[in-house]
Amino acid sequence: MPVIATIRDALPDRRTALTPAVAGQLVKAGHEVLVAKAAGQAAGFEDAAYSAVGATTVSAADAVSRADVVVAVGRPSAATLAKFRAGQVLVASLDSWGDTVPLDKAASKGVKLIALEKVPRQISRAQAMDVLSSQASIAGYRAGIVAAAAYGRYLPMMVTAAGTAKPASVLVLGAGVAGLQAIATARRLGARVTGYDVRPAAREEVTSLGAQFLSTSVDAVGEGGYARELTKEEAATQQKELGDAIATFDIVIATAKVPGRKPPLLVTTDTVKAMRRGSVLVDLAASDKGGNVAGSIDEETVVTKNGVTLIGAASIAADMAPAASDAWSRNVQAVLAALIVDGKVDVNAEDDVIGAMLIPTKEASV
Repeated sequence: MPVIATIRDALPDRRTALTPAVAGQLVKAGHEVLVAKAAGQAAGFEDAAYSAVGATTVSAADAVSRADVVVAVGRPSAATLAKFRAGQVLVASLDSWGDTVPLDKAASKGVKLIALEKVPRQISRAQAMDVLSSQASIAGYRAGIVAAAAYGRYLPMMVTAAGTAKPASVLVLGAGVAGLQAIATARRLGARVTGYDVRPAAREEVTSLGAQFLSTSVDAVGEGGYARELTKEEAATQQKELGDAIATFDIVIATAKVPGRKPPLLVTTDTVKAMRRGSVLVDLAASDKGGNVAGSIDEETVVTKNGVTLIGAASIAADMAPAASDAWSRNVQAVLAALIVDGKVDVNAEDDVIGAMLIPTKEASV
């Protein structure tokens, strides 16, 4: 049976790709499981918990050198990638739309690279492998909690001895996995919630959660039910119509990420300036490429001159490292089940799921 190892290399977040629970299941299935020392510690999983289920704690260098398959959360450093040998498999979120030089070097010497961010989400059997959805769900939930903590007033209606406080109004931009979870969380906290999406079909999902649906004249349905990229004219119309509505809300949570590309600007500088003092904006799309909210900076909280709080939160799922690691590890386990056939590693480029995640892809190598 293949040797499976996990490492935590050059990562600022606290998630781990293999929890003790999943490691134990792999051991029971007959695998030797190697865990780099302290790989799970930041997520709340001590080395002793791995040893208790039969995994072996080793140095990161030994984990890489002895493994047939290495699993991780993010892309290992270039120095670590250089230590991989031909025939080994790396399963991780590899930032395949970023600097690909280290990946190209590893692939050229025969390392099999499985990029989790390229999972073909529209294929039903790939859903158990979908780290994008599992982490987005956590991000949406966490965004609702973070927004509530940053907002200086009640979210629900409160009747007190000093009078009645009206409920906060929350707008969630984007009704994908993260957006729907943010809507549900804000609703549980008692806010008046409205959802928005350029796909009219999202109305039913939003209203099923007890929220209102905000409509604009822009309709952008793409293939597979996803939103297509807007034209410049459509984007300008969207910004104008959204801007008029956004200024009336207390909290806005923006969730419109586009993997590998610049996210759409939904909240302009003028819109931020028009918002009331004390309003809160949480931007799950904030990145070095920009974000949904003008002026948001990933991993930073900015208070504007007019008293609006901007929270850049693209990696917010990592704030819930134990839960995020549980989900990530189960996704990885599903990938391993597809990769290991009859006790042997089989990276089948012809497979519609594995081939789509392989770097370089089958198409790129033709």
